[in-house]
Formats: sequence, C-alpha cells, structure tokens
Amino acid sequence: MDAHRLSRRDALRAGGGLLGAVSAVTLGARTARAEPWSWSPTGSILGSGGGADPLTLFDPDADQVLADVMDNADVPQVNRLLATWTRNGQPLPDGLPKNLADFIEGARQLPSWADPDKMAAGFEFNKKRGLYLGVLYAFASGMMSTVIPHEARAVYYSRGGSHMKDRIAKTAKFGYDIGTVNAFAPDGEMIVTCVKTRIIHAAVRHLLPQSPYWPEAITPISQDDLMITWHSLATTIMRNFRAWKVPIAPGESEGYLHTWQLSGHLLGIREEYLPATWDQAEAQAQQVLDPVLAPTAEGHYLADQLLDLGADLDLTLISRGILGAFTRFIMGDKIADWLAIPREPVWSPLLEVAWGPFVAVREGILGVVPPVDAPYWMFDEFLRQFAMWYLAELRMPVSIEIPQTNR
Repeated sequence: MDAHRLSRRDALRAGGGLLGAVSAVTLGARTARAEPWSWSPTGSILGSGGGADPLTLFDPDADQVLADVMDNADVPQVNRLLATWTRNGQPLPDGLPKNLADFIEGARQLPSWADPDKMAAGFEFNKKRGLYLGVLYAFASGMMSTVIPHEARAVYYSRGGSHMKDRIAKTAKFGYDIGTVNAFAPDGEMIVTCVKTRIIHAAVRHLLPQSPYWPEAITPISQDDLMITWHSLATTIMRNFRAWKVPIAPGESEGYLHTWQLSGHLLGIREEYLPATWDQAEAQAQQVLDPVLAPTAEGHYLADQLLDLGADLDLTLISRGILGAFTRFIMGDKIADWLAIPREPVWSPLLEVAWGPFVAVREGILGVVPPVDAPYWMFDEFLRQFAMWYLAELRMPVSIEIPQTNR
C-alpha cells in the first residue's frame, strides 16, 4: 500500500505539479448531501416525477451502449465515422455498431414540448447579446467549472484535463451552436453537439473508474453533475444579465431558457429535473450549484491553464492579467482568491466603476454616446478581440470524439 501511495503521489506531481498531497477520498464525486434533496419535480418542464435525488442517478441507456462499444468495437473507426456526422438531420454513417446507431437515432429526437416559436425567440436573445454571451460563457461558466470540485476533478483526471485547448474549443462550439438561427433545425449542429457530448459523458463514466487515481465504486457525471453544469451555464448567464440590468423582453428570456431546456434534454438530463421557469431554475441552483463551489488543487491547475489560453494570440487585450480581472469582476473576490487570481491594478477598478455604465450605453438605456477615449472603447475592443479569439477556436476542426484513455 505504501509503495502504491508513493508511485501515485509521484505521478500526480509529474502530471500537474500541484496535486501530490491529494488523497483518494478527495478525488471522488459527492455521494451525499449536506441537506436532503427537496426540489419538487412539479417545477420541472415535465411537471411531475419520482423526486429521487439526482445524485443517485446517471444515464443507463447511454452507459450500457458505450461500455459495450468501448470494450468490443473498433473505437478509432467509430470516431472516424462519427466525425462525418455534423448536421442534425443528416443520416448516420454506415458502419456504426448497431446498438450505438440505435441509441443515437433515439437520442437525437426533439421532445414533444419543443416549440419553434420559442426557439426563434431564443435566437433573437443570442443575436442581440452574442458578445456578452461569449465573455460570460468563458468567465462565468468556464471559470466556474474550476471551482465545482467534482467537475474539476473529473475533467482533470480524464483526457480533457491534459488537452485543455481542445476542450475549450469544444466548449466554444457548444456556445456557438446553441446561438445559431438553425440550432435545432435539420441543417443545424446543436443536436449533434449535444448527443456527441452525451456519448462522451458515458465514455468518461466507463473509463474514469478504471483510473488508479479515481476511487473505486464512485461513478462520475451523475444527473446532479449534469444539472450543476447546466446551471453554471444557463442560470449563471441570466444571473449576470440581471446584475448588469440588461433589458430583456420576456419572450426572448423564455426563448433562451427553452434552448437550454432542449439542450439539457439532449444531453440526457431527465425531464423531471429541467426547470420550467427561470424562478424554478434559480431555486434549483440554490440547492445544487451554490453550496458545492469550493477550491481544489485540480481546479486551480485547470483555471491556470484557462487563463493562459490566449497567450499565443497577438491580441493586446487578451492577456492573462486582463482575463484574470474579468474573472474576478464576474465571479467575485471569493472565487478569484480561491484560484489565486491577483487583483489587476488598472482593469479591476475600471470594471467595477465603468462596466455598468458601459452596458447601459450599449443597450441604449442612457441615451448618450461616450467619448472615444473613455474606458467604454476599451471594453468594446475587449469584446471584439475576445470574439476573434472565440471564433478562432472554431476555425480549427472541432471533432467531439469518444475518448480511449484517461489523463
């Protein structure tokens, strides 16, 4: 046992430089709550349900299929075939294992409650708020994932933790696809992106328990984990828009929620856990998301990698210091301190004082045009450069593949 611990400690140090003292127990996903599960399924899109704690539930349909594929099929060939499936309405390629093809055909179907009018309103929301959304997906949702302990650990010890640029490209694709006019239409890509992501989650549930760094009998990515990630995206975005006092038409707000309800369904979240309204989403987030945020060595490492992703780009305003300042401004001092992100001497106070008026000007609330040399120009230029970086990730081929190894 002592030799095993020594080799494990050395391996962790070699892999991240931060993780030598992490024990097997701390690596696991949560298996119990501090408070009993109490969110009622009557607040869900389904309006009913068994009320089981989502910590105890996973995705058995996907898990059974992926375990069989990974143990018995030619996974590289399956990935080559899946790479050719890019459009929602496109026929699946010939040659996929039958059980996988059957699963995908079922998983790609939109639910009966899918509403074309709400989808269109969701696109209007994305079209008007696209620049804000890119920043929030990165600094609110992306950085938040590093202080969700079980998500940070699952990412770190799976393949994604050692291929962060590839992982952020996939995240960028997800955020881009959901905001397109044809996101869920036959010629769109969001359904494909969701179903492939669901397949990856099942693959990770099969692979990660085989890692010597992951505790036996702990299964990652439960329904609760999926819901936490959902809230780190949809609910967190809406929280920030409210904090910034961005005016949003009720129909567009409902439409944006609808796109995330559909995405959650396609990712394998049970309908009894998908909130029917933003109020229900907020109530659920207060139970599943807010109490679990905490620092970890793995999350610190991943955040450090994310802050360095813009280093190879010749963009003045995508420096580590400015990215850190936006993280501190959006996520707050407590989380920034957890991640050891210093307060940037120029941008941190600038954001605190001028971001609110900048949003008001941009949204036409104040009815004035700021002077050219004001900080408003810097904010607008940051949004422009960040959009360039964000889209640069999509110019590379982004293939969501079944992983074959852990970290």
